[in-house]
Amino acid sequence: MTAAIYKLVDRSEWEAARAAGAYHGSAVDRADGYIHLSSGAQLAETARRHYAGRRGLVLVEVAVTALGEALRWEPSRGGDLFPHVYGPLLLSAARSERALSVRDDGTPVFEDGAVGWP
Repeated sequence: MTAAIYKLVDRSEWEAARAAGAYHGSAVDRADGYIHLSSGAQLAETARRHYAGRRGLVLVEVAVTALGEALRWEPSRGGDLFPHVYGPLLLSAARSERALSVRDDGTPVFEDGAVGWP
């Protein structure tokens, strides 16, 4: 479907994951039994709905090929297929990470001053 998918993560949670070598998900992820991610096309709406007004986030770009059978594309919002990871997200699957905040309107503001999604 795509070469990369994305996870918005609280910076402190991502730092803990870095120390542990794997990210085990947010409280919502753990309650649902899988880690929620978004494709590039889904990212803006995910940020607007779930992260608006939040600071201290990290946008993690994840290589789809690194996830193997742990990755499943399942219907969610509006029947769109979303990437879900069943099990921990290994840090070795992360291709990049960028610190950001999300404005109240859902617009990302990266620490390097860039505005808008990659």
